[in-house]
Amino acid sequence: MSHSNLLSQRPNLPTLIEKYQRFVVDELFPIDLQVVNGPFRTFLPQLQELREKAKSENLFTPHLQESEGGLGLNLVEFAAVSEILGQSPIGHYVCNCQAPDIGNMELLAHFGSDFQKEQFLLPLQKGEIRSCFAMTEPENAGSNPVNLSTTAVLEGNDYVINGRKWFTTAADGADFNIVMAVTDAEANSPYERASMLIVPLSTPGYQLVRNIPIMGDEGEDYLSHGEVLFENCRVSKAYLIGEEGKGFKLAQDRLGPGRIHHCMRWIGICERAFDMMCGRAANRMLSPGKPLAEKQSIQNWIAESRAEINASRLMVLDTAEKMQLHGAKAVKEEISTIKFFVANVLMNVIDRAIQVHGALGITDDTLLSFWYRHERGARIYDGPDEVHKAALARSILKKYSQ
Repeated sequence: MSHSNLLSQRPNLPTLIEKYQRFVVDELFPIDLQVVNGPFRTFLPQLQELREKAKSENLFTPHLQESEGGLGLNLVEFAAVSEILGQSPIGHYVCNCQAPDIGNMELLAHFGSDFQKEQFLLPLQKGEIRSCFAMTEPENAGSNPVNLSTTAVLEGNDYVINGRKWFTTAADGADFNIVMAVTDAEANSPYERASMLIVPLSTPGYQLVRNIPIMGDEGEDYLSHGEVLFENCRVSKAYLIGEEGKGFKLAQDRLGPGRIHHCMRWIGICERAFDMMCGRAANRMLSPGKPLAEKQSIQNWIAESRAEINASRLMVLDTAEKMQLHGAKAVKEEISTIKFFVANVLMNVIDRAIQVHGALGITDDTLLSFWYRHERGARIYDGPDEVHKAALARSILKKYSQ
């Protein structure tokens, strides 16, 4: 598996990737299907042991600096590790670099006050607590994030928050929430209306209404998406992240690397689904001595999947490398491209793998149905495909109209 030239900067990276691969195959593959079929909470003690093992093997929080207990990997190096962890639905969780926590860690590391870092960032980095992120609202189109109904009104030294959010991933069992709320409805720019605030989940006025069933799968704890309610929920001004009105800027800073993380995780899923598809094709007999793999349709799917996965990896690593060198703003086109391209490859590969498995593919006896349910959202969250395609096309056409 060849990676970007930039990966060669760290001489021990191939060894590290092998170490992660061994850990994922030996420790996570044997249990991950049981864990996602749940109930998830019954596996928490076992997962905690695995997290301790990841810590002891120096595989925990690879994205953090060595001084913070991590491995000090840069974005491109972490992307390569993220693909390996993505092969298991519990890979990122066990190594404490799962969404939404990894984005919240980055946010607090860059923009949090000393108080916020001590109170929230440190325990998050150590894996002692989990967090969630509340932006999407049921009554507003997530594809236009400027439209927010949740408000945070300053009263004395406190913000009073009112509103409803949903798809607040992993809210169940989290310790705190980072919420996006309108602090100045009259701001000149719509992009300066909102701010980000930390809300400890023990705060009066905060409520987890429900875990939203995803195609019938409600999930729990880390494997869930919550609908949450803020009713006169009061937090101190000290819980404002950065400056008032900078919520969208912070969200963009959080999303740039986040899209790299997501795309590489999706490629990891593709590799596992691809492996399952090839194994099934080679070993499923249509009649004695006649494996499914002899059928040309199956061979086409295998060839197309291999090409699409390889293309996806190179595109994402190239984008990560450019982002690392020039910042997220310089690679807006590339970010839009990988977001919709890889999300589609992901769904194609999972769908082909299900088809090759026949009836087995739609049962919960393999991971394929879990991924089909939970990763269909890849084409919706962090900006729907259509928004990214429109943004990319406009950006390209602008150069021609000049």
